[in-house]
Amino acid sequence: MRPVRLSGRWLAGSLAVLVAVALLGLAVGPAGLPLRGVLTEIVNLVPGVELGGGLDEQQAAVLWQLRAPRVVLGLMVGAMLAIAGAGYQGVFRNPLADPYLLGVAAGAGLGATFAIVSGGSRLLVAPAAFAGGVLGVAATYALGRTVGGRSTNSLILAGVAVSAFLTSVQTYANQRHSDTLREVYGWILGRLLTAGWDEVLTVLPYIAVSTIVLLAHRRLLDVLSVGPDEAGTLGVPAARVRLIVVLAATLGTAAAVSVSGLIGFVGIVVPHLVRMLAGSSYRIVLPLAAIAGATFLVVADLVARTVVSPGELPVGVVTAFVGAPFFTLVLRSARRAW
Repeated sequence: MRPVRLSGRWLAGSLAVLVAVALLGLAVGPAGLPLRGVLTEIVNLVPGVELGGGLDEQQAAVLWQLRAPRVVLGLMVGAMLAIAGAGYQGVFRNPLADPYLLGVAAGAGLGATFAIVSGGSRLLVAPAAFAGGVLGVAATYALGRTVGGRSTNSLILAGVAVSAFLTSVQTYANQRHSDTLREVYGWILGRLLTAGWDEVLTVLPYIAVSTIVLLAHRRLLDVLSVGPDEAGTLGVPAARVRLIVVLAATLGTAAAVSVSGLIGFVGIVVPHLVRMLAGSSYRIVLPLAAIAGATFLVVADLVARTVVSPGELPVGVVTAFVGAPFFTLVLRSARRAW
């Protein structure tokens, strides 16, 4: 049998769409920027190149201090959520698995809620959400190992239990501090607001490491798809691969959620769509899911900040509007696809 490889046509086409969407994200917004000027500013970043006809000082400030950090953050978060979702679906062999399966969302939401209701600086929200997400997954693993070892079913059930508990604590905190409800729910619904490049630089190491680890295990995920026992006979340590993939996906997801809030459906919709269009091998699904997830979230954010301009929708509302109908399609086709 010939090895499954990522088609150069698929890769080139998806990257071309990604670049086009990123340029639109940089140019379109309440303060519209000329696309030619944006392109000129980008080309001028190349050492030794200096083209005329770029943006004026005010437009350049909008581009590099507001618009570019937001687009880059959208690219990173979308790619991370999509590739993490694909990783979860691979190790759990379930097309409905998503990056929030093991308590990341509930833990991050609780951490962010505590940071907001305590009246601390807004700079504390992201670290608190990251710490909450990591602790939520740690609690899931601890509970799962006490009741069922390392089996996937026990981990999933433990994640449900931990998520329910953390969500109840978050609800109690919200009721005790109703004056912060608007800010808390604004974070929960997801947003890509930035104050420069700080958020991007904060999460970049975590997302980069997580993405590299997941891509490095894409061949092993193909082997796991035949089942853990069969993978063991082929010399693949299924339990170790599952642990590494889940930890990498969780770390990257916690980092992404800490700066973007809870943006749903990206980790379900994008990998499944890639699987339907390009093939089911994880050597194809993981890299294309990262590119498609980045594209999808930038488009969703572009819609969120233009459809009710000068107001702005939470980006999580836009992804849910697209993802909910697609989720129904996944439910109907899950048995046939898997």
